[in-house]
Amino acid sequence: MPWNGDHMGGWGYAMMIVSMLLFWGLLITGIVFLVRYGVSSRQSGAEGSVASPERILAERFARGEIDESEYKARLAVIRRGGAR
Repeated sequence: MPWNGDHMGGWGYAMMIVSMLLFWGLLITGIVFLVRYGVSSRQSGAEGSVASPERILAERFARGEIDESEYKARLAVIRRGGAR
């Protein structure tokens, strides 16, 4: 029998302590990874939804809404820091 009478031996207590530490360690690690994943996906979604002025201008040029000279003029204004 693995125990003495109706009591657990020293190895039983040691295995119980190790298994509890392993269980709680894995649980806490899993929660930390889930929180980090949730925060990082929320931040990347927020950054992806806000388009820069240069990107919007490039998209308008690609769709043919503005010609090359207007694109270059507006891009120069954006890079200079806006209309002053």
